[in-house]
Amino acid sequence: MALKLKNVVPLGRSFDEYRLMFNLSKSDLDKRIIGVGDGPASFNAEMKEMGKTVVSVDPIYFFTAKDISRKFDKVFDNIIEQVRNTPGDWTWTYHMSPDDLRNHRIEALNRFTSDFELGKKEGRYLTGELPALQFQDKTFDIALCSHLLFLYSDHYDYNFHKAAVYEMLRIAEGVRIFPLLDLMLRRSPYIEPLIKELERDGYTVKIKKVPYEIQRGGNEMMWIFNTSKNRMLPI
Repeated sequence: MALKLKNVVPLGRSFDEYRLMFNLSKSDLDKRIIGVGDGPASFNAEMKEMGKTVVSVDPIYFFTAKDISRKFDKVFDNIIEQVRNTPGDWTWTYHMSPDDLRNHRIEALNRFTSDFELGKKEGRYLTGELPALQFQDKTFDIALCSHLLFLYSDHYDYNFHKAAVYEMLRIAEGVRIFPLLDLMLRRSPYIEPLIKELERDGYTVKIKKVPYEIQRGGNEMMWIFNTSKNRMLPI
């Protein structure tokens, strides 16, 4: 029966997970990237170490690194326990076991917290949240959204998802969203109606299999990009 969560939880993924989840090529990594809802991911910190720049946006960045760590600690043991109790819901290929998953999440958190305060001063971590982001149109080439949209379909309704996706398309040339399953391992009911609206408005939407899976069956990404220079956004 997968996970039961009352709210969005502050878990972060690593650079390598982002690379696989979003099928990021070497040339993609040199583009203008924004991570929306990144939470305590180490993607930004690791990109910085590689001499590349990412902007991460999340409401949790209002807090200090210590506060974010406390929020992580408050929920993490319960999540790992739920994972242990539902072994058939998970694919142990990238993460080899619940203990390995735990270690990866803690490592990502530690790399994030060690970079967070400097990253805030440099403008790499910004407080903000969907569906309204404080950026000019087409500031970025790629917007990435990891483990927020679709995953929390029971928490956020279709109108929120639609507004969030169109907002990311306003600020970026293309959008990639992972995963497409909700917390109960069901394909989000919002995917098909959203694809119809996006295609009607001149966007191309591709569902691509990616070489990353933790939720059983959760190895697909939605990739959205504009194919019409003269399209009109919905009011």
